[in-house]
Amino acid sequence: MEKHMYNAGLIGNCAYLAHINKNTNVTWLCWPRFDSTFVFGSLLDKEKGGEFSILPEGDCETEQYYLENTNVLCTKVSCDDGEYLITDFAPRFRQYDRYFKPLMLIRKIEPLEGLPKIRVKCEPVCDYGRRKQKARRGSNHIDYAGCEETMRLTTNIPLSYIIDEQYFQLNEAKYLLLSYGDPLEAPLVSTAETFLRNTAEYWRLWIKHSSIAGYFQPYVIRSALALKIHQYEDTGAIIAASTTSLPEHPGSTRNWDYRYCWLRDTYYVLTSLNHIGHFEEMERYFNYVSDISISEGDEFRYQPLYGITGKKKLVEEIMDHLDGYLGDKPVRVGNQAYEHIQNDIYGQVLISLLPLYTDHRFIFSERKDSVRWIESVLNKIERTIDEKDAGIWEFRNMANIHCYSNLFQWAGCNAAEKMALTIGNKDLEEKAKALKERAAAHIESCYDPVRKVYTNAAGSPHLDASTLQLIMMNYLDPASQKAKDHLAALEKELKTPNGLFYRYLHADDFGKPKTTFLICAFWYVEALACVGRLDDAMREFENLMKYCNHLLLFSEDVDEETGSMWGNFPQAYSHVGLMNAAYRIAIKLDRPVFL
Repeated sequence: MEKHMYNAGLIGNCAYLAHINKNTNVTWLCWPRFDSTFVFGSLLDKEKGGEFSILPEGDCETEQYYLENTNVLCTKVSCDDGEYLITDFAPRFRQYDRYFKPLMLIRKIEPLEGLPKIRVKCEPVCDYGRRKQKARRGSNHIDYAGCEETMRLTTNIPLSYIIDEQYFQLNEAKYLLLSYGDPLEAPLVSTAETFLRNTAEYWRLWIKHSSIAGYFQPYVIRSALALKIHQYEDTGAIIAASTTSLPEHPGSTRNWDYRYCWLRDTYYVLTSLNHIGHFEEMERYFNYVSDISISEGDEFRYQPLYGITGKKKLVEEIMDHLDGYLGDKPVRVGNQAYEHIQNDIYGQVLISLLPLYTDHRFIFSERKDSVRWIESVLNKIERTIDEKDAGIWEFRNMANIHCYSNLFQWAGCNAAEKMALTIGNKDLEEKAKALKERAAAHIESCYDPVRKVYTNAAGSPHLDASTLQLIMMNYLDPASQKAKDHLAALEKELKTPNGLFYRYLHADDFGKPKTTFLICAFWYVEALACVGRLDDAMREFENLMKYCNHLLLFSEDVDEETGSMWGNFPQAYSHVGLMNAAYRIAIKLDRPVFL
């Protein structure tokens, strides 16, 4: 079976994200928000998804790379007539004491060698490819209408060449500036060059202000840059991925919409941001989670995931009119998992907001509603602590007392206990302690003394990579024999010969998993470092680096046999896993953290 790779790069500015394939096409772009319809979506349907490509006449070879330490993407195209460079970026920089992040895609095309003949094709669509936008010629621009807002392509390329899809000779730098809603009311060339310079400077300064340890730095830097643009800055939400319905494995029907924010991943995301010292992003995410907590109030439970604005109902719809990625259906918009019972999330919320109470780098006046808020989340744990749930992997028709769910309830109660100590509330402290003991009892009900391992759920024989967190969360003392035995049992069953890691191997609602889940492999690396197997951790980490694409971007899933990339891409949480694993190893190695 041929190795499958996602041959695309990602650009974004915390208002939108776009994928540019090595063939120069914008294969994925949702406007005006991360969770909006695509205006370019050939990733899911080559006919109905529209196109925005800059191709030469005849065959060509391409090379793609980022400007160092930026989210500015370059694609070098070589053909018989010569060579040219496309620079793609989403403008982002500081202006008027705030961030300028317009819904604007800028493409600069410059000849490098010879006189290449190129063709620009721009055909945006709307309503998930149900309608093509209508092109209307202006003086120096093309308006695309027929959807919610008009889009405008401002360019110094003759408009007829674009409308007629005609080849022309590239003998000087050309610019394409596609905007949504508000058109450009400024000089094209000087504006594009200023925006490019300011955007590159912004990203390089952002990295300079990051504290990144001296261990596999280029990979951590790229992961940090990728994670950053997965944050929807307007609300602070961080999405799992920019895409929907890229299958976990061909024919698996595990095609999910990941353009939402999962509370279950909050702890890992905030930990990774903390490691690189980016508190502004942390505070924005704190505010998003806090707003959800306040809006839910005394409601019985949280949802596993929310929309980027905190929207609750994310009704799942099948887009039958779309072919799907490489013909793999279904294409889903929305995610039914918002209806699931997932009881680890209360603990995730508590431990995620703990730094506001205990980390003196945050200036946090005691909230008047601290007692009510902590008590409200503890009450949610109390109501659900003995309840079966769908677990971290969101089984659709299976419920159990999951070890992982109770681990995070335990950790959440531990955090609540520290918060109660900080604000001096004895009653809350005692309540947190009592609930922590109940959660621990459920965790222990998952222990198999014969195999010396914690199973995925009470009364279940199955193992699950999520229980690696028993070690990382210090429920098990990493230096203890019990932790080492647990890790050894998990790696014996779930680790693959090529160093990848399955989430689990038992059948779920869709059969047995056929691909490995990349973040689990990074958890495994962290667990190895925790128990003192540092050489093993470094070897396994280095081995995982080969599963990225040409731009150091990682997918959600990897096929063990072929090394193929599957699942939504790039997967923010794969990059979070990489960042946290690299940090764990660097700390053990006592490598300096470069500020």
